[in-house]
Amino acid sequence: MVHKLFIDSDVVIDFFTDRTPFANAASEIFELSENGSVIIYLSAVSINNIYYIVRKYLGHKKTLEIIGLLTEMTELVGTNKKEILQALKNNFKDFEDSIQYSSALNINGLDAIITRNIKDYKNSKIAVMTPTNFLKLKDL
Repeated sequence: MVHKLFIDSDVVIDFFTDRTPFANAASEIFELSENGSVIIYLSAVSINNIYYIVRKYLGHKKTLEIIGLLTEMTELVGTNKKEILQALKNNFKDFEDSIQYSSALNINGLDAIITRNIKDYKNSKIAVMTPTNFLKLKDL
């Protein structure tokens, strides 16, 4: 079974910057994508945030290369007026997460949102788990 996962930007940043202790689990998620066990979805809105933070670790040129790689490794989900209006209604404390959640709602058959900030998604109708918790699932 191929799992569809919406990945929060914190997990992507952990992966590309090798942030400990989170990088190993994030790397395993991306390895599952490489071997076809999961499809990773990412909000196009997250790209700006990922660039901004990863650039501090790796510099502008290397980060642009990584963004190019990231767009090949993932399915990007757009954000438009509909998602922004939905985000305003979600009752999330973190508006960025609310936008990401609104984008995730449009993915048919989405299995889970993967994030380190589970508390930010407490009003989610989609399963939310950390990378480590997802990796503990038995049917991978």
